[in-house]
Amino acid sequence: MTWTAPARLELIALQTLPLISAGDDIGQLIVAALERESLKLAAGDVLVLAQKIISKAEGRMVELASVTPSRRARALAQRNGKDPRVIELILRESRKVLRVGKEVLIVEHRSGFILANAGIDQSNVNADGGNGSALLLPEDADASAAKVRRAIGQASGVDCGLMIIDSIGRAWRLGTVGQTLGASGVPMVVDARGRADLFGRKLRATDIGVGDEIAAAASLLMGQANERRPVVLVRGLMAAPEATQLGRDLQRDAREDLFR
Repeated sequence: MTWTAPARLELIALQTLPLISAGDDIGQLIVAALERESLKLAAGDVLVLAQKIISKAEGRMVELASVTPSRRARALAQRNGKDPRVIELILRESRKVLRVGKEVLIVEHRSGFILANAGIDQSNVNADGGNGSALLLPEDADASAAKVRRAIGQASGVDCGLMIIDSIGRAWRLGTVGQTLGASGVPMVVDARGRADLFGRKLRATDIGVGDEIAAAASLLMGQANERRPVVLVRGLMAAPEATQLGRDLQRDAREDLFR
């Protein structure tokens, strides 16, 4: 598809989305919040959602008291100091353990993404502030994105793009940034090879990770603590309803990965 970098973007974090529980209709709740905040969706808009609200709505919460650690989980817990019940969940959600560090496992998640602790989270999960449960990633973030996009389109009459993101740490760099897990109707990777640079030289090896660039920008507004802003409206990007790329298309093929 043809892609032109926007000269201007507007990002607006929704302020009135309620706390999410299992079974909630995320699409309907987002449309209601848009109406309360006098925001009207327009063609080309993109909605960026924090993974946590999707996982909560899909019932991906696990009570740790219900988890029996395997022998492998207990052995890994002795090495890295993490709760063996959480490690057991990490192992269940992963294809392969790639690295073991202090209180962290770097794994290949079942979705194919390389993640710390399989993306399992305990922050902003337990209302009492304790550690009695953990939240898993969605079973299929791309399918979740498509489902919520359809619901919002039916309720609003506007076919916007939709992304589901999470924060991730990176090799060689400090700090977490937003990363796309699931997407529908938004270009994820744009192949710029063959296009001319400022002086006419043709680009030879430039793929633009549009999905992750959007995710990082939206993550700044969402915050990581008690901000309660899990949905960001991105305007000016120009979503592409015909885009067929998925969030998983951002993952480098293992055969091309020099760092595993």
